[in-house]
Amino acid sequence: MEEATSNETNPVSVSGNSRRGFLKAGGMAAAAGMTLAGLAGKAQAAPSVEMPKKWDETYDVVIIGTGFAGLSAAVEARHAGANVMVLDKMRTHGGNSIINGGEIAAPGNKWQKEAGIEDSPDLLYKDMMKAGSYLNHPELVRTVADNALKDFEWCQEFVGARFHQLVFHGGHSVKRSVQTINASGSELVNALFTKAKAMGVKFSFTTKMERLVLNPEGRVVGLEVRKGYKFPDDKSGSPLFVKASKAVILAAGGFSQNKQMRQIHDPRVTDKYESTNHPGATGEVLLSACKVGAMDVQMDWIQMGPWTSPDEKGFGQVPQFCERLVGFGPMVDPATGKRFIQETGNRKVRADAMMEIGHPTIIFGDSVNVARQILPHTLEKGMENGSIKKYDSLEDLAKAYSIPVITLKEEVAKWNSYVAKKNDPDFNCKIFPETTPTAVAPFYAARLWPRVHYTMGGLVINKEAQVRSFDMQVIKGLYAAGEVAGAVHGAVRLGTCSMLDCVVFGRIAGRNSVREAAWS
Repeated sequence: MEEATSNETNPVSVSGNSRRGFLKAGGMAAAAGMTLAGLAGKAQAAPSVEMPKKWDETYDVVIIGTGFAGLSAAVEARHAGANVMVLDKMRTHGGNSIINGGEIAAPGNKWQKEAGIEDSPDLLYKDMMKAGSYLNHPELVRTVADNALKDFEWCQEFVGARFHQLVFHGGHSVKRSVQTINASGSELVNALFTKAKAMGVKFSFTTKMERLVLNPEGRVVGLEVRKGYKFPDDKSGSPLFVKASKAVILAAGGFSQNKQMRQIHDPRVTDKYESTNHPGATGEVLLSACKVGAMDVQMDWIQMGPWTSPDEKGFGQVPQFCERLVGFGPMVDPATGKRFIQETGNRKVRADAMMEIGHPTIIFGDSVNVARQILPHTLEKGMENGSIKKYDSLEDLAKAYSIPVITLKEEVAKWNSYVAKKNDPDFNCKIFPETTPTAVAPFYAARLWPRVHYTMGGLVINKEAQVRSFDMQVIKGLYAAGEVAGAVHGAVRLGTCSMLDCVVFGRIAGRNSVREAAWS
């Protein structure tokens, strides 16, 4: 959860170190690389491999990826009358979307109105730009913000996904994000998947994209795939050529699981840091687009999730515990027993601080705040897997994590005085009206250590979701949506805006792909 405050006025990449030296050292090489890539892109206006003599399959629109973006695009393209095929290299649908927290930013939603919260697309736009250190491309952020409420309501009314409560995420000026009934992206993913199948969209799993196929004029006309691919064996499967008579839409996600690729863009993100992503988030679709001249942007901005725990694998239960508890309980460095950062600060603010400390930190709350904020199944599952612990006293909590007990008690007393005043002079944490002092046993705690969560960089698109080349032109027949596209979120993606971004640009890509003139 991310709150945009004065703490984020000095953006840095993953750690707290200044980017100036890094950019100075790498700038000339990056510029040279871009020039070469641009020349390569122009040289490949004619495909590097001949077009197939025969297409094995033909569709109007071919989509890569079955997450929020790909499925939203599929539903829209099919709704517009296109014959649609969706490919996925994995055995099942959903990608990262099916394991996300199921929260979407929607300014002006009915829950806000019931709570008397004033909000607007303009305010969401400002929050996204501020969180992104103003590196976001404004027209893309404007597109997301302006379509947010309409597309959220489309998810409910047309797709049939169910949402049930308003939640706060750090970095937002107001409480505006809405959570699915099962606190998981699977609610929307499965609703989209069911809708798409009912509409006649075709799916092909264990089918990996090998390369985009361009005609001599530089238009994307299809792709080569490996049918029967078994992740991660790149030699598995049989080659197949799929024609897209109107367009190809790339919605394959980012590259958080590609350790070599992410270290190329930021050497500090080593294999010391695990990822919240599903195993297939390896970025080869993005690279395939670059090989035919698509431009990439901001690839070195890699987001670390500061709410994950070293005591469980993958995304786990602690993110839901942590993100519901910020603003309701303190976060401390166990080595000192003291708070060290704004609990409701954005992801980057918190992750950078943890990485600078160099060891796991602790977030905890008392029984009253935990009961108010934490979903019962999150608490139950977290305690079951050992990532969330229960303690009868602050002394027991301090002993368990080797925290100086006197200092911890002093820090909690100070925190409670801030709660009483609803003002935190130390770190400007957002303390909510319903927050009560951390005083009533038992206490619940979890360890926190960052994991690679999101890659803000990706392909350059315009507000119509068209992919642009290194010569600044639109690549005809090629669209991108979701995490595979860059510059929507700038330096830091604001929480709950990924789900929104995917739906907004997925729908745009789906609609526009059908409007492409067919080629023969």
